[in-house]
Amino acid sequence: MRRLLVTGGAGFIGCNFVHHWLRGHTGDRLLVLDALTYAGNRMSLAPLESQPGFRFVHGNICDGTLVTSLLREERIDTIVHFAAETHVDRSISGPAAFIETNVVGTHTLLESARKVWLDERVVDHHRFHHVSTDEVYGSLGPQDPPFRETTPYAPNSPYSASKAASDHLVRAYHHTYGLQVTTSNCSNNYGPYHFPEKLIPLIIVNILHGRPLPIYGDGRNVRDWLHVSDHCRAIELILQDGKVGEVYNIGGRAEVENLQLVRSLCEIAERVFESREELGGRYPQCPQHAAADLIRFVTDRPGHDRRYAIDCARIEQELGFSQRVTLLEGLRDTFAWYVDNESWWRSL
Repeated sequence: MRRLLVTGGAGFIGCNFVHHWLRGHTGDRLLVLDALTYAGNRMSLAPLESQPGFRFVHGNICDGTLVTSLLREERIDTIVHFAAETHVDRSISGPAAFIETNVVGTHTLLESARKVWLDERVVDHHRFHHVSTDEVYGSLGPQDPPFRETTPYAPNSPYSASKAASDHLVRAYHHTYGLQVTTSNCSNNYGPYHFPEKLIPLIIVNILHGRPLPIYGDGRNVRDWLHVSDHCRAIELILQDGKVGEVYNIGGRAEVENLQLVRSLCEIAERVFESREELGGRYPQCPQHAAADLIRFVTDRPGHDRRYAIDCARIEQELGFSQRVTLLEGLRDTFAWYVDNESWWRSL
């Protein structure tokens, strides 16, 4: 039986992981630690509140006293570290919060883990899994090969720089102190429970309300999209069979330009409204047959990376990972989830 501490477990990827893990590991103990900042939503965990193996703690990863006591008292043997400030635009306007959470917070977790796991030896075995991003590698040109685990770091935003720093700290705590760590760097995630400021949920909600669909620059920026359920399965594989001290890149093998992604969501919206007549009454402002007319190009983000792409051959070959959700299927399911879970995103 594992005893997990999941940081940021009320956030987008974290809550999906918590649901995924408890479905497949019913005998495990899972503790969520979340500060419930703007992107953390306790409602995302509501279906789990009554499960005997689940516990939620409202707290900050920068609180070393709290983290240390939780690791000790709950006899935690596995940390899955999602907690982070992640929105690039917010990091440009206010980088200090990103340094505090992503760098100081990660260091606080590592120090607490070192004390409880290595100095006090409260548990016989342990694992610290750190969830990072492909943005630490910088930007790719149109013909460049995808990012690999050996690609040099070249972060271009305060957000990606803070995540790069946290990656280096995790690596250092393994090589210096012997902490049993793994790290994963993922491409852009999407799916249920995604905070509406991010591209895909923002476009979906704006379509439903007939609002403009903002696209930075010329819309030709390319991202590799990974459905959050595939990401959760990949992390599960790393926790079970990943090699200690190693890094695994997780991608969706689904590169697409932002403009084409938005157009695809417009087409999906039109088909959904055609097949579900009742939606016209719920969302009267939605342009059911001309959603793409809402597209508006806006001033580009400062330092906007042109292209991200992940080479995930290592996790596929070593751990047997494969993507189960195609981009089109995932976009359809995500659009349907937002239509059917209006109370979740309206509360935000």
